Amino acid sequence: MTRPFDPSTAGRGIVVLAGLPADDKSSYLRGAAEAPWAIREALACPSSNLCAEDGTDFGACPSFADAGDLDLGGAFDAAAIEEGLGRLYASGSRVLGLGGDHSVSYPAIRAFALAPEARGGGSKVDVLHLDAHPDLYDSFEGDRYSHACPFARCLEDGLLGRLVQVGIRGMNAEQRAMAVEHGIEAIDMIGWTDGRRPAFVGDFYLSLDLDALDPAFAPGVSHREPGGLSTREIITLVQRTPGRLAGADLVELNPSRDPEGMTAMVAAKLLKEIAARMIRDLPRPS
Repeated sequence: MTRPFDPSTAGRGIVVLAGLPADDKSSYLRGAAEAPWAIREALACPSSNLCAEDGTDFGACPSFADAGDLDLGGAFDAAAIEEGLGRLYASGSRVLGLGGDHSVSYPAIRAFALAPEARGGGSKVDVLHLDAHPDLYDSFEGDRYSHACPFARCLEDGLLGRLVQVGIRGMNAEQRAMAVEHGIEAIDMIGWTDGRRPAFVGDFYLSLDLDALDPAFAPGVSHREPGGLSTREIITLVQRTPGRLAGADLVELNPSRDPEGMTAMVAAKLLKEIAARMIRDLPRPS
């Protein structure tokens, strides 16, 4: 098993997993609050092991720890998420947040952007967002903090430098207008098929909604949108996107929609690859 997080021994050179079990902002189906538990169970499943493809062994890696779940009671609490993740950043750690629905990404990105230990304090964040949907509604079904709105809130707060969205195949006119207004770079699935790929200079934050994957690879999500990315394509993006991966979240697994835990195993695989890349990109002592 991965080792528990000990704040007394934390410091630069560690990536910390933190569960964000909230799903009350889901617009269609609840269930994502159970995802952190399901993904950890898949990670520990003896059918596989704790090694990433670059050889990082999370059963024996001193640069990775699990801080458990924030106590959210299944409900979105932006202040509690920002404060909880902020404490982890204040320890000198980098954070991989484990949702929960996509609403949690807004306070997670705020915590990353505003932590001096993560970004130098107040710096705008470059974000790579993998998703079937752009999540750019100003308000959805009367809720400005819906899981369909996190990137509108990030834009509103002035948190974002570049926002590059990959895998999009559900952008309507309202969200397209928002993307044009704010200069968002969308690599939809047509652009992906034509060979467009993201690249960053310096640090970037990854927000990965599992419905970026085609349902053939990840049926255990609330919003199944055919025509998406493969597991291997996302692994390659994680491993090879130019830049330094400095923070991340992995969201929108719905265990109640996941036959035989298939998608949880995919999520566990992606968690290992994201964490391994984050470890590779940690600041090194000068």
